[in-house]
Amino acid sequence: HVQLVESGGGSVQRGGSRRLTCKASGGISSISCMGWFRQAPGKEREGVATIDHNGQTNYANSVKGRFLVTKANTMKEITLEMNNLEPDDTAMYYCAARRGGFYCTTVPEAYGYWGKGTQVTVS
Repeated sequence: HVQLVESGGGSVQRGGSRRLTCKASGGISSISCMGWFRQAPGKEREGVATIDHNGQTNYANSVKGRFLVTKANTMKEITLEMNNLEPDDTAMYYCAARRGGFYCTTVPEAYGYWGKGTQVTVS
């Protein structure tokens, strides 16, 4: 049973940076994809960035060039480096993982394991 714990959220000013970390435990050898998703009040959850066990990444258009997702040697920990943050980036950020599949989509419904989230507020 995969468990995910996010950390690193907080408040940041427009144009600033923030680094989020997600640590996975339990059955991580079977994880094929991990990713970051976010949900702002009144909006649907959306994909931000994903990464597979080979390090192949996939980004939402809104964060390309600003955000960077990386992983440890195993799918045990991933990070999200967020730069040039904007107020529209304000959201609860969730880490997610999935087993199987060949493409790490940014569609939330494809992921079966979720953390509880960490809030990022940009003002």
